[in-house]
Amino acid sequence: MAQRRWLTIAVFFVLGLVGGAALTYFQTPQYESTARIFIATDSGANGSTTDALTANYLAQQQVASFSDLVTSRELMQRVIARLNLPLTPAQLSGKIKSTVATGTVIITLTVRDTSPTLAQEIGKAESDLFTAYIAELETSPVKATIVDPASYSAVQVSPKVVLNMIIAAVLGLVLGLAMALLRDLLDNTIGSASDVEDTIDAPVLSSVAYDTDVPKHPLLTEVGSHSTRVEAFRLLRTNLQFLDLDTRPRALVITSAVPSEGKTSTATNLAIALAQTGLRVLLVDGDLRRPKVASVLGLERSVGLTTVLVGRSELQDSIQKHTDSGIYFLASGPIPPNPTEVLQSRAAQELFDRVSQMFDMVIIDGPPLLPVSDAAIMARDVDGAILVVRHGKTTKDQLKQAALRLAQVDANLLGVMVNMTPKRGGKGSGYGYGYGYAYGYGPDKPKS
Repeated sequence: MAQRRWLTIAVFFVLGLVGGAALTYFQTPQYESTARIFIATDSGANGSTTDALTANYLAQQQVASFSDLVTSRELMQRVIARLNLPLTPAQLSGKIKSTVATGTVIITLTVRDTSPTLAQEIGKAESDLFTAYIAELETSPVKATIVDPASYSAVQVSPKVVLNMIIAAVLGLVLGLAMALLRDLLDNTIGSASDVEDTIDAPVLSSVAYDTDVPKHPLLTEVGSHSTRVEAFRLLRTNLQFLDLDTRPRALVITSAVPSEGKTSTATNLAIALAQTGLRVLLVDGDLRRPKVASVLGLERSVGLTTVLVGRSELQDSIQKHTDSGIYFLASGPIPPNPTEVLQSRAAQELFDRVSQMFDMVIIDGPPLLPVSDAAIMARDVDGAILVVRHGKTTKDQLKQAALRLAQVDANLLGVMVNMTPKRGGKGSGYGYGYGYAYGYGPDKPKS
């Protein structure tokens, strides 16, 4: 879990440090001054040992009461008057603390203030006036003596920077781990091959890892032959050959559950990988909502599938060839106002049958399954579909619904391609690759 959610943990850890630093920065520095006062009961010059022990016992019994008098209202008023402090007795008492160690007759006075000099002055005045105050209150021979005068220290005792930062870091780490655990428990996205196979009855054919170079170089022909992306599509190509040994698929639809899963990139690069084995491969842009393949290949989109279907162009004349990869390409053509009806037509079915006979392999880039039914219709008319899911984005429910859409029209789901997986591994971390897939369904808006 920690490996999968490292970014969440790191964010909260940093936020903890920032919060600790901010809290420390805005805290007013505090300085301390301490003084110690010895409380003794005089047993007399000729007193016996028993009298001395009795006097010491009485002093220990009384010292707790004397400690409470340190912050009495009367004494606070005397200190304020001596130092001419702009404070109330309650405010001054909040700066002073008295403690008595168990079994001793020594009272320790601690004064805190934002000024080390004023802290010492208050401590000195408090010590002097306290000893005098005890003498006024007691008729018995009790004596209070200052054994350690009020100290001076220019070292702040609060805030404690190192301690604050350690506590903040630990709290941030704990919160990060808790949030990571919560996200992991609530995460319903696809994060592994087992997630796919537990959700639907279809194999994972391959997976493509995150690659920062893809937006600039989306095609396999633009990267090294031993890159991880190339190897992923070689694996996909190989696994296609073993799907059905008796009847090898000749025409496939590449689709996804929802937009931005990387289906267009997958369709294009699978066609290139197949062409690299010497096969005659036709790539068809069957997305009549937002066609993108032509722009990826740098080819013309105005003539293609729709112009052939309405008889405005001949099939042979409408097929283009991508020189760098060797694949053949049939663009979408102009976007029709009724894509679903166009793809349901007998002319479309006959066209797919015809190109399947003309080429060794036909790869069709279809729109996502959940927004519209176009891809399911095309998958029914060819040998099947490959479903592209995006690691950490596509949910199990979306995957299940997409597979159901195909099953409802008796289309063959050949397998799943997991796209945009993080290199470091783990569910939900890393970012997907692809040139982007902005989807808005319906015909293009006319240009003004």
